[in-house]
Amino acid sequence: MSDSTRTALESCLRQLKCHFTWNLVEGGQSLAEFEDEVCNPARFQNHEFRATVFNLRAYIEHRRGRGEAALEHLRRAEALIQREHAEQAGTRSLVTWGNYAWVYYHLGRLADAQRYVDKVRRVCKKFRSPYRMESAELDFEEGWARLQCGGRHNEKAKVCFEKALEKEPKNPEFASGLAVASYRLDTRPQPQNPVDPLRRAIRLNPDNQYAKVLLALKLQKLKDEGEGDRLVEEALKGAPCASDVLCGAAELYQRKGALDKAAELLTKALEGTPNDAYLHWNIGCLYRTKVLEMLQDAGKNETGKRERLQEAIGQAVHHLKRAEEAGANLPCVCSYLACLHAQAGQYDDAEHFFQKEFSKELSPGARQVLHLRYGNFQLYQLKNEDKAIHHFIQGMKIDQESKENEKMKNKLRKIACIRLSKNKGDAMALHLLAFLQELSGDVCPADDNSESRLDSGSFLYSASFAEE
Repeated sequence: MSDSTRTALESCLRQLKCHFTWNLVEGGQSLAEFEDEVCNPARFQNHEFRATVFNLRAYIEHRRGRGEAALEHLRRAEALIQREHAEQAGTRSLVTWGNYAWVYYHLGRLADAQRYVDKVRRVCKKFRSPYRMESAELDFEEGWARLQCGGRHNEKAKVCFEKALEKEPKNPEFASGLAVASYRLDTRPQPQNPVDPLRRAIRLNPDNQYAKVLLALKLQKLKDEGEGDRLVEEALKGAPCASDVLCGAAELYQRKGALDKAAELLTKALEGTPNDAYLHWNIGCLYRTKVLEMLQDAGKNETGKRERLQEAIGQAVHHLKRAEEAGANLPCVCSYLACLHAQAGQYDDAEHFFQKEFSKELSPGARQVLHLRYGNFQLYQLKNEDKAIHHFIQGMKIDQESKENEKMKNKLRKIACIRLSKNKGDAMALHLLAFLQELSGDVCPADDNSESRLDSGSFLYSASFAEE
């Protein structure tokens, strides 16, 4: 292929509407983080856009330098489109063909790349467009791809579905996409009430079980739990093995405090993908929450409580270890395991996972939480006050206002007061008080009995077990 022909091919490739031209990996986001987002089983793994998932996996495989694996995913996407959308196969295949062209181009197989560019051109030519066209199906495909990627893509996804619905206002697939995007954007600074889009999606497709679960979750927030409970039961009956439906229903029951039911649903979702890191993570965190609740009720002398506590710790450790071993980019998994092992009296294992967490690249907030947890471990389990003081100070030196910061202030102040009550000239105690005074002046007690969430999109708690 001559230089001029190659340049012309590159120009055509840039005009295609496909995953290679949509800028799906956000700035600052690693490929591992992107893959974790895309492969989350709670994100529509059981719906009509399975071709979208294959295309996304092809894009990821290409980015990892595995071109042949990328081509295999594209073959699966193309076969699915031919089987399920035979009448619209040409239009529906445009994104997949665009991806084919880009993968072949990067593999150096320029003739194959040109062949797929020509396939796109032949379809678009019918609509008087060279290599891209305005199509409801293309808007739909881009919308689902962006929804699968999450994050800041949700706003663009919503626009894609709105454009598609302008062309076909009664299309149930397009309505479903808009409903999911609206639900995702409901937590933004300017909330967008998703109730009407979700009801519209269900009205156009009464078998849309995932939309029913999302509507139930929204109604739960609006304190209309009666209809929500009915919708979840209906969705579970209609799609008893769909992982996205099971994960959504589990979130609803977790919010109600029915942790056993939530764990049961997630365990059922795990049957289809027994090695899925995200499901193990969510189940492990549910059991971790049970452990926290049992510890908070420590004053109650219930028969068999110790056995139930040990069982919950064992289940939490088992699932979190499975998640950690899978190598997924999950927050705090090692420090969760460390705290659980510490609670079980397995201090060597706790130390191992704490150090593993310290070795990671953490955000300032996550590192501050880790210093609090490790300081608690040193103070309460290992009785090493000097190491605890060191980590509380290191955590406070991180410029991050938080409940964890207040907890560390209070702990240092209490340690100082206890030491001074024994020796008014205690040098360490006087140093601590001077340090606290220099940082923020008078230190007010913080509420050590509260739990805080790492982010609004998760139903997983983050706090140390050894809080006072």
